[in-house]
Amino acid sequence: MKVWVPSQAAADVLADLPDVECTVFDGTTPPPDNADEVEVWIPALVPLRDLAGMFARMPKLRLVQTVTAGVDAYLPHIPEGVTLCNARGVHDAGTAEWAVAAMLAVLRDLPYFAAKQRECEWAYRHTDVLADSTVLIVGYGSIGEALERRLAGFEVDVIRVARSARQLPDGRKVHGQEELPQLLPLADVVVLLVPATPDTAGLVDAGFLARMRDGAVLVNAARGSVVDTDALLAELTAGRLRAALDVTAPEPLPPDHPLWRAPGILITPHVAGSTPASQRRALKLIRSQMLRYLSGEPLRNVITGSY
Repeated sequence: MKVWVPSQAAADVLADLPDVECTVFDGTTPPPDNADEVEVWIPALVPLRDLAGMFARMPKLRLVQTVTAGVDAYLPHIPEGVTLCNARGVHDAGTAEWAVAAMLAVLRDLPYFAAKQRECEWAYRHTDVLADSTVLIVGYGSIGEALERRLAGFEVDVIRVARSARQLPDGRKVHGQEELPQLLPLADVVVLLVPATPDTAGLVDAGFLARMRDGAVLVNAARGSVVDTDALLAELTAGRLRAALDVTAPEPLPPDHPLWRAPGILITPHVAGSTPASQRRALKLIRSQMLRYLSGEPLRNVITGSY
């Protein structure tokens, strides 16, 4: 069985599996010559530009296992008869940890103090605090659960929102997305963890932002397409809202984009899940999925329908 893997480390964790021949393809070089023989493809973190063209060259392909939770780049192009699985759970720890760090950094003015440190200036001033705040998690899946666990010691109230309302086994309530207009004014911090789908494109528009309370912080660890950049820029420029963004639209953000210089913003270059923990868990998932595939067991994280 021919398998494309994104790294030598991935090849190493599959090296002892019988009848599995791995070829490393990290997406930065021309594709290997054996595309027409590949049965399983584990793509690199960054999707290829021409996925449709790549899939057209892979007639024997049966499984695509991504190392990302988001699969929006793949969904429109997956050939009939090919199973698509995502990496749900792999990036939970890193992304949840980034979200906590980002909201703390903005609330405690750490970018301001870092700038003053470079100027060797002792710039004392009071800051906001996370304690006694309300954190609204929009997109309450596995990463949302991981985030709430990490917020447990910060003395905050958590409001959970998912596509559909439900009750958790311990009785906690998850609100439906249609309740957002009533919930947004209650939150000091709004964290975006939704997948990129047609339903979430532009979800955070001018109306969404207008419902957020004055001084609230928007934390985007989802996708840049979820937020109307111009609408957010207007709120930041007015000084009414603050933001921490790990993703942007466009992405990468051009050097001359006004978002870089907007007041009250912290920007990181899509690194929330880029951690050693994510790498370890991705390798564990890759091996587990390949063992399931070889033995005919049901695969985990199968994407069905419109995601």
